[in-house]
Formats: sequence, C-alpha cells, structure tokens
Amino acid sequence: MTALRIVRVETADVRFPTSASLGGSDAMNPDPDYSAAYVVLHTADPELAGHGFTFTIGRGNDVVVRAVELLAEPLEGLAVRDLPDQMPQILRAMTGDSQIRWLGPEKGVMHLAAAAVLNALWDLWAKHARLPLWRLLCTLSPEQLVACLDFRHVRDVMTPDDALQLLRARRAGRDERQAALEGSGYPAYITSAGWLGYDDDRVRALVEQSLADGWDHFKMKVGISLDDDRRRAALIRELIGPHRRLMMDANQVWEVDEAIAWMAELARFDPYWIEEPTSPDDILGHARIARAVAPVLVATGEHVQNRIVFKQLFAARAIGVCQPDSCRLASVNENVLVYLLAERHGIPVCPHAGGVGLCELVQHLAAFDYIGISGSLDGRMVEYVDHLHEHFVHPVHVDRGAYVMPEAPGYSTEMVRESIEAYRYPEGQRWHERSPAPIG
Repeated sequence: MTALRIVRVETADVRFPTSASLGGSDAMNPDPDYSAAYVVLHTADPELAGHGFTFTIGRGNDVVVRAVELLAEPLEGLAVRDLPDQMPQILRAMTGDSQIRWLGPEKGVMHLAAAAVLNALWDLWAKHARLPLWRLLCTLSPEQLVACLDFRHVRDVMTPDDALQLLRARRAGRDERQAALEGSGYPAYITSAGWLGYDDDRVRALVEQSLADGWDHFKMKVGISLDDDRRRAALIRELIGPHRRLMMDANQVWEVDEAIAWMAELARFDPYWIEEPTSPDDILGHARIARAVAPVLVATGEHVQNRIVFKQLFAARAIGVCQPDSCRLASVNENVLVYLLAERHGIPVCPHAGGVGLCELVQHLAAFDYIGISGSLDGRMVEYVDHLHEHFVHPVHVDRGAYVMPEAPGYSTEMVRESIEAYRYPEGQRWHERSPAPIG
C-alpha cells in the first residue's frame, strides 16, 4: 500500500481586529490585533491534514508566515506513518539548522515559526492516530516521548534518564487522574474581565457575570496608573470576596524597583501572583522581585523564549509559577520538557493562554501534565479568555470555571475555513470593511 504523505503546504496571515474593542489590552500592548501565522500540512487524503499556528498581535505577522513557509517546505513528501519515528529528527533539523540558527538561535521569529509547524505536525499525528492530542501523549511510552525532546543545554539539571525516571514514576495512578479530569475538568482562571482598556462599569458587569457562571479565579491587568490599579483591584476584590483568587499581570512594563514599590501598594488586595513584573529576560531582576514581594508569587513565561531561560528562572528561584506559551516554545516538544523541568524544581505550571487559539492548545498540555508529569492540581490552573473561539472547528469548552477535556482527534488547532478567508490579511472581507486599512 502506498504511504500517505504530506503533499502541499498552505499558509495564511490571519488577523482579528481586536484593537477595536480593546480586547487583549494591557500595559505594554494597548491596541493588539490578535493574529495567527497559520499553516496547513495537506496530505493526499483530503480528509486528513495537520493544522498549526503561532500567535502574534498584528503587524509583523506576515514575517512569521514567511518563516513558517521556509521551515515547512522540506516536510513535503514526509510519510504520515513515519511521524512517530521522525519527530526527533524533524525537531532537531528545524531548530538546529546551522544557517537558520543564526537568526535565533531558538528565539524570535524563527522559533515562533517552528512552533507553528511543529504544532501542525502534532495535530497531524494525533488525527492520524484518531486521538485528541492529550490522549496521544498518554499512549506514548516514556521512551517514545523522551525521544521527542531536545535536552541540549539543560542536561546539567535534567538528562533523558532523569526524564524517563520521572515519567515512569508517574505512571502509577494515571487512570484515576484521567478519570478525574474527564469527570470534573481542569481548573481555570478568567482574564477576560480584567483587560486594562475596560472601564469600571464594564469590569463590574463582566466580573458579576463570571461569578454567576461559576468562576473562582480572576486575573486583572495592572501597570499604567497606580491609582487606577488600586481602584480597580478594590472593585474586583469587593465583588469576588476574600476567598477567591485574584491574580495581577503587569505585562513587563515595570523596572525592578518600580515593580517592588508598586506591589507593596497592591499587596493589600491579596493577589495570588504578579505576572510578568519586568522584562522576561531579566532573571536576576525576577529573583529580586520574588524575594521582595513574597508571599505574593511571581509568575512569568509567555515571553520566555526557550527551555534554557526557564532553566535559569528555576535555578535562581526567580518565579513561583511557570507560564510557558504553546506558540512561543517549540510546540509540544519543548513545552513538555519545560513541564518536566518545572516538576523537577517543584514549580507549578499554569500555562499562558490569552491569545488566538491558545486556550485550545494548552488544555491538552495541562491535561497531560496532570496525568503524566506532575500528578497534581495543587496551585495549577489554566488561563481562559472568552473571545475568538468561534473561529475554531473544535472550540474549547469550559463549564463552571473548568476546562472540559476535548475528545475530537487532533490538537484543536484547525480554524474554520470561512474565518481564515474573512480575516486573511490584507485581502479578507473583514479587513476591507475597515477604513482606513491598517498598515502592516
């Protein structure tokens, strides 16, 4: 029988004009247009294709799309049945190319592009196996999974043998943990009520609605005006009461000393964590902030570019919550390794999910973390935002503040074809309706 192969690569620059409603607005990014550099790996079977993307916030998305094309083109001709055996080689070829590495290495546009392409490959693998990705990961042996990970530059803290031991140790109780997720879902927190561009009336209405919908964990954006932050924090804390969790997110806007001083003022509202208090590259700055603001935890990760930076954050005790991004790290491969590193250091993972399709992706990773890596839900919850899900063939579903486990085969990455065409930039109908057309 002829092997089914990847025969064509399709890409799209998809952008949603979220700046019009201030959805996604924060201290560093006041007017984002949430976007996806989108890729489809078509096979000879019109019913089987791998869909992937990486997340950006508007201008420059076209640059990432071109990088996706560069990385995906060599995959034409790959036999789908060979994916389990070829994934380790594909990862190393994609992130280790001697010329492409000069554009990184393993950071920036090329690493975002690698995430998109690898996300599509994992989607294809899971669909071919007729399993949702989280179940596919659970079916892999520790040896198969570890073979898909790249331990370069982290072997001083975790070797492949270390990872194998951890994964083998967590096999006990897996069935019970899986059944618990299928019954109760994965705990979540909501960000949608706390965007920085929303006025108090809108915040109040959104928080009240979220409470009625069963949410217990809320995140608000901070960092532009201390007076405004105090007022908004007082409003939200009053609405949610003293026993529900409130998280804060500064989106990198502060200097180190400024973060310490600002949080001294906001500590009275009992925040569980302060997210991205300064530059994600400032390991020592995060460590200083973490010591100064305790017992408030420091959380970061959505802009941490690779496993090596996470290794340093853990070693410096600079963060109390790890927040990797499924579209900034190199897909499932690098995310799973960061989850393993976090578990090694006793740091809970609460993945970032505040963008196009990120909720759809991280539900799979968080489920596998609980079942196969950490075995715990203590201090763990997944971010949720309530917009743009309608553009996905299998949108995420939450119920009473918890993710309902997806059952459709794949990585939940496939976008609705009509949405791709309507929001394709700059020729899509939704962009033609805007006047003047954005530059980008």
